[in-house]
Order: sequence, then structure tokens, then C-alpha cells
Amino acid sequence: MYSQEDLNSAVAAGAITSDAANALRAHVAASRDAVPADAEHFRLITGFNDIFVSIGAVILLMAMAAIGDAFWSNNNGPSPVSAALVAGTAWMLAEFFTAKKRMALPSIILLLAFVGGTFMTFIGLIVAAFDGANSPADTVGVLLIALSGLLTAGAAWLHWRRFMVPITIAAGTAAIAGTVIALIVAAIGPKNPNMETIILSLVFVAGLVIFAFAMRWDMSDPRRETRRSDVAFWLHLLAAPMIAHPIFALIGVIEGDNIGVGAAVGVLAVYVVFGLVALAVDRRALLVSALAYVLIALTFLFREFGAVELNFALTALVIGSALLTLSALWTPIRRSVVKGLPTDFQARLPATA
Repeated sequence: MYSQEDLNSAVAAGAITSDAANALRAHVAASRDAVPADAEHFRLITGFNDIFVSIGAVILLMAMAAIGDAFWSNNNGPSPVSAALVAGTAWMLAEFFTAKKRMALPSIILLLAFVGGTFMTFIGLIVAAFDGANSPADTVGVLLIALSGLLTAGAAWLHWRRFMVPITIAAGTAAIAGTVIALIVAAIGPKNPNMETIILSLVFVAGLVIFAFAMRWDMSDPRRETRRSDVAFWLHLLAAPMIAHPIFALIGVIEGDNIGVGAAVGVLAVYVVFGLVALAVDRRALLVSALAYVLIALTFLFREFGAVELNFALTALVIGSALLTLSALWTPIRRSVVKGLPTDFQARLPATA
């Protein structure tokens, strides 16, 4: 399978003409009875070799982490040696499997290993520096975590400049968001009695900002033919849980059996709003991220109305049927939603027909 980016690269290299590439896109779209945007394409697996290489990469990274542990005698925190070995190995593997082979799934795994390893390297060094009686004050500790996040964002930027893996922008954005939240928490004071609500609110605001950032990437490529569309996909995937979780946590659905009928109905109402937004921008991430909360809410409602033994079955039936129906009728439903938006905004969204 060839991605839109591969076609663009072939045109730029002179392998095929622009007209031929457009004809191929039109043929594939017609054969699927849908425009490419509606399928929300992104590169993940180009063949079984992606899975084969990914398994090998994971095993090798685990081995490097174990070797690092063997050389680290401090057991009071994460091993910076292990984390650094993982990050360094991930970068070296990316030089071949990402830069040369352009393999999608291994590139994603190696990026996550590099970013995660980089962050844990700094955290491990902080824990080692302030071991035992030398533990820093709460505010200083939060500031050091913020510094680690900022340095990790810088590492992600370097990785993007070298390899340009689409998920890298989301990883760097997550690091920056974590840094900003940590700085605000440090300014307020980590021991504030309302800290949980404050953090949830900050995560929600960060999610909205990241969603807007994702839309900026999306609107720069409404036909979803370039790498910008893949970058937007991962940003939406990052923003969705950051928006959904705080809302449902504040509603009270996280408490499970302790939620009331009002909270359960509120969850369903919020999910409908998420659905309208997902249809408008042609991204399904919000619907997926909020799905667990809807399952909890529907299970509670069915139990309240007496369907105790069948509550799970009825919940699965309703949610499964709704998602499959929405998938089958995504294009006509989306067309109706988009028609209600301002004309200027419609022109910047993926086509509906």
C-alpha cells in the first residue's frame, strides 16, 4: 500500500506525473465509494515486516534497559543509565529503519522509546541527585520535572528535524504541555487542597490548545495528502483524552458505581457534542477517547432501570450498533453537520462529497 506522501514523493522525483497521481487517487477513492479524507488514512503498517522489525526493536530496547540496570547500583529510582541506553539505541535504530527504510510502525515505536528514554534519563538523574535526606522541597521537585519536560521537548524537536516522524510533533507537544502544567502547579503550590481540580482544569485547557494546534495542521492540508495530515492525526489523538477525561472526572463518572442518573445523562450529552465535533472536523479520536466513560454511564442507566443481568449486554449492543451505524453513514451524516457551519470554515475542512 502506498500513502499520499509516497505518491507526492514519486511526483517530486519524476517517477510519475502529477496527473497520473491524481488519477490514481481518484480511482482508489471511487473504488472505495468514499473520499480519502473520510477513511482518515494514516501510515501504521506497510507489511508484516513492520511487525517483525518492531518485535526485534522492542526486544533489543528491553535488553539495553536490562544492561543499564546491571551498571546502576542505586535502586531508589529509575536508572538514568538504562534510560539513556534506550534513548541512544532508539536513535541509532531510527537512522536505518526510519531514515532509510521508512518503516511506519518501527518508526513510531523508536520515537516513543527515544522520547520516553530521554525523559526518564533526566528524572533518574534528579532522583539520584536528591536521594534520601537530600530530597528537594515539593516546589523545587515540580520545577525539576518541568525542566525535564522542557529538555525532552527539545530532544523531540531534534528527532523531528532528523527523521520527521509524524507522531514526533505530538510527543514534543505533550512534553511542552507537561512542562507548562508543572510550572503552574509550582507557582500555585503543590500542597494546595484543590490541586486535583486545578490539574484537571489545566489538562482540559491544554487539551483545547492542542486540539486547536491539530486543527491548524489539518486546515493546512484539507485534502489530507501530505505528512501534515498524519501530524494532525496524532495531535488529535493526544488532545482527545486531555479534553475528555477532565470533563468526565468533574462530572463524577470516574467514581463508577457512585455516579447518579444526572451524571450519566450528562455523559451521554457530552458524548453527543463530541460526536458533532468529530463529524465536523472528520476526526474520530474524540469518540474513541470518551468511549469508556459512555460504557460506564450506560451500564449504570440500564441497571437503574432494572436490567441488572443484561446491563453489560445491552450497553455493548447499544454502543456497538451506534458506532457501526455511524461508521457506515459517516459521509452523509457529516455532510449534514458541515452544511450548518460558516462557509469560510467549510472550505478549510475535508470535502464531504
